This record gives sequence, C-alpha cells and structure tokens, in this order.
Amino acid sequence: MLKQIKGTLIPVGGNEDKGRNEYLGIDFITEGILFHIVRQCGGKTAKILVVPTASSIPDEVGQNYLDAFNKLGCNNVSVLDIREKEQCHDLAFINELKECSGILFSGGDQSRIVDIISNTPFHDLLLKRYINENFVISGTSAGAMSMVSHMIRGGSSEECLLKGAVKMREGMDYISSLIIDTHFIRRGRFGRLAEAVASFPNLIGIGLAEDTGMIIKNGNECKVIGSGMVIVFDANNLSHNNHSILFDNTPMTMANLTTHVLANGDQFVLDSRSVEVLPLKAAFD
Repeated sequence: MLKQIKGTLIPVGGNEDKGRNEYLGIDFITEGILFHIVRQCGGKTAKILVVPTASSIPDEVGQNYLDAFNKLGCNNVSVLDIREKEQCHDLAFINELKECSGILFSGGDQSRIVDIISNTPFHDLLLKRYINENFVISGTSAGAMSMVSHMIRGGSSEECLLKGAVKMREGMDYISSLIIDTHFIRRGRFGRLAEAVASFPNLIGIGLAEDTGMIIKNGNECKVIGSGMVIVFDANNLSHNNHSILFDNTPMTMANLTTHVLANGDQFVLDSRSVEVLPLKAAFD
C-alpha cells in the first residue's frame, strides 16, 4: 500500500517558458508551467521560494525566476540562495521554508542539490511538509531529476545503451517509484533512461521534454503539463534484460519495454501503471 502523501511534486524537463517569447505554444499566463506551479501553491499571493543551489550562476537564475513570476502577477516570491550545507542548519533558512507554500529548485547539477541539502534539517522539513501538508515541491531539469530515490547523476547520450553509460546515485527521496530524466527529446536521452530502468526494472522511467512537466498528486497520480511530451518507460514486463550479466561498455538488449508517449492533459497512474489519454475533442475545445 502506498504511503499517504498530501503534497504535490512538479518535475519539469527544463527550459520552461518564462514569458519572453511572442509566440507561445501554450499560453504562458493561463497554461504555462510556472502558472501551474503558482496555482498548485495556492495562487498569486502564495509565498514561493526559488532555490538555485544546482546552478553555477545562482544570482542570474534567481532573478530570471523572480522576473517570470512577476509577469504572472506573483509578488510574494523570493530566492533562497543555498550554497553551503551549513546553511541548511540555519534557523533563518529553515523558518523561510516553514512559512512558504511551495518551493522551486532550479536547473544545473543535480548532485549539488543532494550534496548540499540532503540529510540536513532543511531536507527533513521538506520531506515532512511534503508528506503531511498540501505543500508543493517543484523542480526544473536538475531540480526534477533530484526528486527521486535513485537519481541519474550523469551519462553520455552518445554511448547510450552501452552498459555503464549511465551513472546513478541517491537522490532526495521524495518519490521512490520513479527515475526522472530531463531535456529528454532535445538531448536524445532515450538510451540513458532505458539503461537506468534496466538497472532498476521495478521503477518507472519518466523522460520529460523541455517546457514540459508532470503534476504528481499523492505520490501516485500524474498529469502532463506544458508544450511538449513525456515518455514513460515501464520495464515491469521485460522478457529479456541482460544488464546484470554484461561487462561495462557492451551493448544491451531489452525486449518488451512498455513505452507510452503522453502530451498535455494526459494522465498516468503509478501504482496501476495505467494511462488515461485526454480525449481528442477536449484538446480542441
């Protein structure tokens, strides 16, 4: 039985629209990724923290998000610039987390999020609020990849489907049933995620395109948001998986890897591994 979770996760594939382009495939104000984050946090008056820990340019990234949220009419957004593990023990930072409705982790290097924030009082409070409250944890690119228990920390797309091309480590452990990869279409990461689920065939692989995400309720019910697609890899019914017996750098074989391609409005339920596709008529209403 799934542990009852009251909070919401919103992993995003990176490069989400921030309201700068004239042409928007999905309206930034009413349907864009950041709009969904704001709505899940409680609306325009909600207090939202942006945490650019993963980024090598945190000041610039933080300001970009402040500007983007301001375009949506949100003026209660602030940057929590966590760069050192010691800050995650600081009561001032912990009190900021206590008072907000949701948090957004930026892109960059997902290992920085884990190295700096995991196993600290700040991390403990994140988990506690996510499990017990209507609290939102969102993250883009590295911020999305870090949400899981088994995290992709790196791996070459050029060497995909060679054993050992994907490097894994522990993540932030908000959700244990997924492996998340990002920039999935543009950077050709099909093979990288395929090897990851071959290593952990009981887990579901989620490949998020850019400007695309999922709203995950109760740790189970997923709904696609944004302008791109989500690729789901379900290795539960593999009839052939030679990952465990291969030497590193040798080609892999996988048979009967169930794959779903989902778009805006489609839903995926993790415990039943079932898909509910938005009816075609609804997409044009």
